[in-house]
Amino acid sequence: MLFAAFAALALGTAGCATDTSEAPAPSEDAGAAGETTSDSGGQEFDMTLNGAGASFPAPLYQSWFSKIQQDVYPGLKINYQSVGSGAGVEQYLAGTVDFGASDAPLTDEEKSQFSSQYGADPIQVPMTGGLVVFAYNLSGVDNLQLSREDYCGIVSGDITSWDDPAIVEANPDAELPSEPINFVHRSDGSGTTFLFTNHIQAACPNWTAGAAKTVDWPVGVGAKGNEGIAAQIQQTNGSIGYVEYTYANENNISMASLENQAGNYIEPSPEAGAAVLEGQEIPDDFALTVPDPEGDQAYPIVGLTWMLLYPEYDDPQKAEAINAMVEWALQEGDEQATELGYIPLTEGVQESVVSTVKEQVK
Repeated sequence: MLFAAFAALALGTAGCATDTSEAPAPSEDAGAAGETTSDSGGQEFDMTLNGAGASFPAPLYQSWFSKIQQDVYPGLKINYQSVGSGAGVEQYLAGTVDFGASDAPLTDEEKSQFSSQYGADPIQVPMTGGLVVFAYNLSGVDNLQLSREDYCGIVSGDITSWDDPAIVEANPDAELPSEPINFVHRSDGSGTTFLFTNHIQAACPNWTAGAAKTVDWPVGVGAKGNEGIAAQIQQTNGSIGYVEYTYANENNISMASLENQAGNYIEPSPEAGAAVLEGQEIPDDFALTVPDPEGDQAYPIVGLTWMLLYPEYDDPQKAEAINAMVEWALQEGDEQATELGYIPLTEGVQESVVSTVKEQVK
């Protein structure tokens, strides 16, 4: 059974830059959303939840979880380790965390492993959407455009110099240096890598490494986490790599406009990301992916990020805390998501997720 998902979203972006080498705590402005949050309904907690996984949503998760402890449920502490989707799924399957997080839907093999171990199906629910961007550091070039030929060539190793004729053709007014391209990719198991390679596989005819959390890169140097790629790009002129939008935006790293399937160059923004998700339908397991969106104004690389939950917790209050966390984040956390440059789920999807968690998490 499918249900209608994303409608047009009115989004803004964060007005100030913070360092996302460690996920930022919410600012006072972001925290002001607490003045309009729903009442906690008399619930009180005295516990800690531990989660681990994707670095893609880490800035938002840290913002949400700090707000929850500070203003909503003072007795509920939520620790989140930004270790990458691959490690997050591993810890989730091993049962060493209270929740996992991944930018890639669980594979059939991972679902089967979970069911065999726990005697029930895993629960994966989307929490927000976001963009994967080509962030770059190239002195004197502020508005880089990359055609499909350009970025496919960079990731495959077929284009190795910034003054390659194909890049020059897409940037006739730019002074491109005769310097080598330093492509930076993830060295760890990564849902951001899945989102990125899921698009590359669809858009690039010569790509043979597949789409997964880990691939055999034909070129480039590795860095751990979105944080690591952002730092490597900042430190190295001539570098380019893929990161979640917030990591580039909050650190003032330049982002390339990309040619989409319709042949238009699209500047990365939450609005352009929302255009991808508008009108999409999400399957019952919430595992929506859009490898190569068709819209004229759609940014090419956009995806959801999922929280991974258990059907049953040993402590019933822990299940209540999980429910409270998800409900507050989705129903009251849109301001933080918007300010950080993520794409909030629409009200209908939020309600479906909250309802699923209430029904299935015990």
